[in-house]
Amino acid sequence: MSLRITELPSPNVGPRPEGAVIDTLLLHYTGMTSGAEAIARLRDPEAVVSSHYVVEEDGQVFRLVPEGLRARHAGISFWRGREALNDVSVGIEIVNPGHEWGYRHFPALQMAAVADLCLEILGRHPIPARNVIGHSDVAPDRKQDPGELFDWQGLARNGIGLWPAQDGPAEGDPRELLGRIGYRTDLELPVLITAFQRHWRPERVDGVADAGTLARMRGLLAAIG
Repeated sequence: MSLRITELPSPNVGPRPEGAVIDTLLLHYTGMTSGAEAIARLRDPEAVVSSHYVVEEDGQVFRLVPEGLRARHAGISFWRGREALNDVSVGIEIVNPGHEWGYRHFPALQMAAVADLCLEILGRHPIPARNVIGHSDVAPDRKQDPGELFDWQGLARNGIGLWPAQDGPAEGDPRELLGRIGYRTDLELPVLITAFQRHWRPERVDGVADAGTLARMRGLLAAIG
């Protein structure tokens, strides 16, 4: 059964570049005090921001921008050598107050809806697992979302994104490993490591390339293949 989606169009849209292929799925948290506040901002023409979807804490799903159009959610961004990810991505905003307003776990109903929505999107576009990422992955110096409380591992168990089957050897240059994963490498190393940890090592988010973090990087690269 298809996911039930409520249409709430945003004016903050534009065409994708000619020939653009949607190959990235980018997940965010809203980082505002309520879902209603976040949706209002994403539909405010003066804010000039939007996303394709919003998922409320109770599992309601809203479509603000058709997938064929370019939403304005990624901002200055980089992944796997490419910038301007709005051109080739679908963006999902997941209602959560975020680190500024009382970051909390994402409810089970919400995560189930996120998983169903992601699977539908992945069924429509050639998005590789390594390109299912968070805002903090593509903008590590600016963003923290969806953060270390987001259940990336659970999504991966459902065929959405990647999670290492096992860690690799705790060795290697962390900056070089992060570049191979997809991160930009011209930022301070602790910033990059923190972004990696928020997604793939949430039990330790301190910006330190300890043995466990290096092992997780190597395990992820093995999963990427």
